[in-house]
Amino acid sequence: MARIKGAMMTRKRRNKVLKLAKGYYGSKSKLFKTAKQAVMKSGQYAYIGRKQRKRDFRRLWITRISAAAKMNGINYSTFINGLKKADINLNRKMLSEIAIADPQGFAELVDKAKAAIG
Repeated sequence: MARIKGAMMTRKRRNKVLKLAKGYYGSKSKLFKTAKQAVMKSGQYAYIGRKQRKRDFRRLWITRISAAAKMNGINYSTFINGLKKADINLNRKMLSEIAIADPQGFAELVDKAKAAIG
């Protein structure tokens, strides 16, 4: 039987990595070894970034809610505590959207939170 060589699959595998490294600086987009390292590292950064994006958005929403709550004479933690006691279940994303789009509605939420606290 004839011996099967792996040149075609090796070339396909290398071209796949080089395609992913397209646009990288210098030899990182030309040479297979450095391209492979760069692609692996960029994959790690992408994985970490997907987790960080969730944290960043939550931090942004909390900052927006805090600013809007302060404009209504209450701090963030007291506001969230009041909402929980008033049994108003809105997540931070929706609260920040309300704070931006409907300040009057947010003020009503603040009033309900204040009433629930004491």
